[in-house]
Parts: sequence; C-alpha cells; structure tokens
Amino acid sequence: MSGAPPAIFSPNRRAMAQLRADRMQSMSDAARFLVEDVADDLADRLSFLRHAPQRSLVIGDRAGVLAQTLPGASAAGCFDLEQPWPVESHDLIVLPFVLDTVNDLPGALIHARCALSPGGLAFVTMLGAGSLPVLREVMLAADGDRPAPRLHPQVDVRAGGQLLQRAGYANPVVDSRSLNVRYGRFESLVADLRAQGLGNVLVDRGPSLNRAALSRAREAFAALADSEGRVTETFEILTFSGWR
Repeated sequence: MSGAPPAIFSPNRRAMAQLRADRMQSMSDAARFLVEDVADDLADRLSFLRHAPQRSLVIGDRAGVLAQTLPGASAAGCFDLEQPWPVESHDLIVLPFVLDTVNDLPGALIHARCALSPGGLAFVTMLGAGSLPVLREVMLAADGDRPAPRLHPQVDVRAGGQLLQRAGYANPVVDSRSLNVRYGRFESLVADLRAQGLGNVLVDRGPSLNRAALSRAREAFAALADSEGRVTETFEILTFSGWR
C-alpha cells in the first residue's frame, strides 16, 4: 500500500504566498506577463481545436485575465487542489501556475479530470524544467559554500506526459515554450515572481539571505548584465492538455 506523497511544499507558506500575490495583483502595474501569455496561447489552441466551452472554470487567475477571454467563465481561488474539488462539471478547466506547488500532483490532475464533464478539456500550465537559470546562478553565488534550497523542483515534457497518462486523460498533449524577460535589478525579478505567486514555499526553504548574501546576489546578477545593463531571465512554460 503506497503512503502519502512526500511533503515538499508547505501548504501554510503557499497560502501566505497566494495572499501576498493577491494583494500585489490589486496594483495596476503588477507583473502578470505569464498569465497574459497563457491567455493568448489558450485562445489560439481553442480556436484550432474548435472547442467552444460554455462552462469554464479558471483557478488561480488573480487578475482575471483568463476569465475575460472565456465567455461565462467562473473563477476560483486556490482551494485545496489535492482534495476532491467542490465544483460542478465544466467543459473547460484552466489551471495557470497553481499546480507547481502541490505535493500530490497526480492526485490534483485526477481531481481536475473528475471535475470535467464528458468531452471536457483540462488546460494546465507550470514553470517547466530549465526555468529561472539566472535566479539559480545568483542564489548559488549568494549562498557560497553552503547552497540552500531556493528553487522549486520542476517537471519536464516527458514527465508531464507520463503524469497525464497516469491521471487517465484522453489524448494528452504536453509541450514547452520559452518566455524571456529582461531585468535591470535583481529585486525586480524577485518582485515579479512574488506578484505571480511563484515565491519559495518549500518546507525546507533554507535560511533567509542576510545582508552579505544579498550583496553577493546583487553582484552576481550585475555580472550577468549585457551592454545595456540588463539581464535576461528565462521562463519555460510547460503546458498540459487532456480530455475526459
């Protein structure tokens, strides 16, 4: 008999990160480029698939970007996605960057499938393997000889396909694309991650950066700058889609 999945992420820290992101998204200049990119991609895919959902559910879209593009869509916050969902049947469920930090990812995908009506489509995005190479390098420089856990484990395309098959989806499709964003300051990158609910919520998060470590992080970031004084960070957007 299999046991419970390992506790990699802290539910309490995740809830606090989501509340912080909600507050930040109330500001007009908050970063929301990831969900905006997903909205454009989803519109293209639905057009190609000729799937015109009438009952859509969007979970975790704090700024309402996706809900605006889906007629009749309902929105929900990030309830406990690892338990059976308190939702009616929907013919489209969209999960933008909310499954990145669940401990039982296969279980969450199964709950999403069960919440679909027959012939319904689930559309999931996560930060995939290869994301945030600049932040990874900067954090290693900041921690020095004692690297601490700073970044979340990430799923690649192959593992994503296996997850969808394990969760029982029909016609599963997984792909990845890169989104590059340029930054002039290390703090701007961190702020963008927090505004989009992507801060560190690991159970073992490592110690907070002290003044010396933060100085090393800034120096490492500045060392990566181009001739215009900016650093390009990469977000690999992993997209899952599957049918019930």
